[in-house]
Amino acid sequence: MKLTGKRALVTGASRGVGRQIALGLAAEGCNLVLHGRKAEHLAETLELLKPYGVEVEVTAAELASPEETDRLIADVLARFGGVDILYNNAAVSVQGKNICEFGEDEWKALFQVNVFSLVKLCNAFAPGMRERGYGRIVNLSSGIKDQPQYAPYSVSKAAVDKFTQDLSYEFKDSAVRVNFLDPGWLRTDLGGPNADNEVTTVLPGALAPVLIEDDGPTGRHYSAQAYRS
Repeated sequence: MKLTGKRALVTGASRGVGRQIALGLAAEGCNLVLHGRKAEHLAETLELLKPYGVEVEVTAAELASPEETDRLIADVLARFGGVDILYNNAAVSVQGKNICEFGEDEWKALFQVNVFSLVKLCNAFAPGMRERGYGRIVNLSSGIKDQPQYAPYSVSKAAVDKFTQDLSYEFKDSAVRVNFLDPGWLRTDLGGPNADNEVTTVLPGALAPVLIEDDGPTGRHYSAQAYRS
């Protein structure tokens, strides 16, 4: 499935996995809307995208704020009428500690970014995808396990997985494919310096959920590392 002329929104595109996804999409001819907390944070990503000759636009929002998330959605809808592809990549983690010591506010703050904003973005753009007869939604998952010191993060990713499955079922009879992607343990700000893999290894696997046909898999768990040569 060619992506030339499609438009993708990638959250958390200023660095790390989001930047790699943006570069991979651009190489396929896909136009981009890049999200970052602040527009200036995207400058390096924008520079790296110049050789690809695709349209690249920027939208800034702090996803920890419901109001800013709403403004992001309104901005994208006003400028583009929606998107064809949505990568919900933006996420935050916690400073590790005993699972019993996390307070309610810590859980809420993390879920606001990792779950609630993701749900809002999916709900805002998926219906338009169905109306236009094409859509790809990729929600970033995680393979984290047996690390209770990061429980709010791992539980938030479990919630994302379940929501993704339910959303995929809702749209199963349409050309909207909804899948989740585990990028692998990567050396990023989130994954840390001791991770097994360089961030560049997320490609080409990160593109697998969007390079499928309209009747391709939906509700499927993709592993980016499984596509490494």
